[in-house]
Amino acid sequence: MEIVALNPEELPVTVTMDEFMRRMKDMAAMGGGMGFYGSMPDSYKVAINGNHKLVSRILQTEDADAQAKLAKQAVDLALLAQGMLTGADLTAFVSRSVELI
Repeated sequence: MEIVALNPEELPVTVTMDEFMRRMKDMAAMGGGMGFYGSMPDSYKVAINGNHKLVSRILQTEDADAQAKLAKQAVDLALLAQGMLTGADLTAFVSRSVELI
């Protein structure tokens, strides 16, 4: 996880897979002789946009529970954007979203 200075209009948190690893896993799935890459666990990079107003809001919130909910919401949004939020986590995200609005 790292804090990066992005445009304030970008997402507050982003989750990405390393491009090299993604390509090797794709080739392994197609039988390109890279079979051992297919068995390796996925690894992702989490970047926090230090310029986003939500990140500032999280840091300025003094209530630890509210701070944790906002941080979890930001991470779940990043996972949702990548199609990685499923099952019970997706259900909890929807419930938390309704609660926040």
